[in-house]
Amino acid sequence: MKILLAEDDLHLGELIVHLLKKKGIDHIDWVQEGEDAYDYALAEFYDVVVLDWMLPNGDGVDICRRLRQNGYTGAILMLTAKDAVHDRVTGLEAGADDYLVKPFEIDELVARLKALARRTFVPLQEEKVAFHGFTLNRTSHTLHRGDEEIFLTPREFQLLDLLVQNQGQVVPRETILDRVWGWDADVSMKTIDATIKLLRKKLKDDVIQTVRGVGYKIEK
Repeated sequence: MKILLAEDDLHLGELIVHLLKKKGIDHIDWVQEGEDAYDYALAEFYDVVVLDWMLPNGDGVDICRRLRQNGYTGAILMLTAKDAVHDRVTGLEAGADDYLVKPFEIDELVARLKALARRTFVPLQEEKVAFHGFTLNRTSHTLHRGDEEIFLTPREFQLLDLLVQNQGQVVPRETILDRVWGWDADVSMKTIDATIKLLRKKLKDDVIQTVRGVGYKIEK
């Protein structure tokens, strides 16, 4: 199960991530601002997006509503201290699939996450994506140029997939570091540059462009 958690309270966020991992849910992306939650949800597939009601730079209800308006079909669970009926209605009308009032027991959160993940939601991403003569397969984690398979390490595949998802847009090096290695990873920007260099050698084409001082991009 892959979870996106949007929670601005540092202590609570760390606690939820720690407890979920103890329950066997290892794939958790944690953000602390509404806009980050919105960007992450559209950039990758998550089994469940967990949105806190009160978030800086876009509250949870607003982010939920915008995701649905943008065609997002994944499961969304709202976390909030608001337990009045009209608050629950507001969250559900914004497009949330479920609602959990703070404080809550971690076992109840896990049960709700599993129940939501069992439902059938259509991933935003296509299984196969063609670009510049290449075909990237997200199910088999492979890359082909025609009939030729190009071997990529897991990090190389993740980085390339991120760039392909955002074709035509510059992906900042900070975003690459966060999405591919993780916000708390002990990795320098030089590691990103080195991985890009290796990718370019394997692609044998000027597919990945450098935007000086910002990041990298793949043109549509």
